[in-house]
Amino acid sequence: MNRIKDLREDRDLRQIDVAMATGMDQKTLSNYETGKTNPDSFAIIKLADFFNVSCDYLLGRTPPQTDIENSLRKIEEEITQIRHNIKK
Repeated sequence: MNRIKDLREDRDLRQIDVAMATGMDQKTLSNYETGKTNPDSFAIIKLADFFNVSCDYLLGRTPPQTDIENSLRKIEEEITQIRHNIKK
């Protein structure tokens, strides 16, 4: 799954950084990136959440989003979180 590697490298992260943040083994992540093994649904969800992308994107079902689209999605998520905190 080259998209995992692309996302990791775009953020200047090492495999061990992603592994620690997601609770995965570094060797497992390496195997995903090289295509030796495929991530299960739980791993896909963890990685999608960590990289703030859709599962479909990781699976190659949707085209890459632009940086602007990613930024807008992050802003929307922050606004949602702020609204949630205000309601508390």
